[in-house]
Amino acid sequence: MHYDSTIKRFNELQNMSNIPSDLKYAKSHEWVRVSGDTATVGITDHAQAELTDIVFVELPAVSRQVKAGEACAVVESVKTASDIYSPVSGEIVELNKPVTDNPGLVNTEPTVGGWFFKIKLSNPAELNTLLSPEDYKKQIGG
Repeated sequence: MHYDSTIKRFNELQNMSNIPSDLKYAKSHEWVRVSGDTATVGITDHAQAELTDIVFVELPAVSRQVKAGEACAVVESVKTASDIYSPVSGEIVELNKPVTDNPGLVNTEPTVGGWFFKIKLSNPAELNTLLSPEDYKKQIGG
């Protein structure tokens, strides 16, 4: 029992340290990396660790218009299926096809190769409603 709790605590600490400072975060565990008027969206390291092994990713259609907080993608793990919400409003302009072929990228590279889609921002001010890395750490118990 002690061994299991030690492993769990180690994993929690490891997850808390992987909160890149160049990202903004949604309370629903998506991250946003902004470049000009486009944002890349994925799920956080914390979220992928909670989901465990991701086996399927369904992405939104290119040119789809989404509103902040709208469910627009799905991930399935060996444990559950979860909706992915767009943290910002805009038009989906690019998909990360490799995650549909290799969903494990979301587990191994959640903030690099495991991103889901890029969205052209229709309301950049919405970025101000997202969490800073420090606030996200607090939300997940860091």
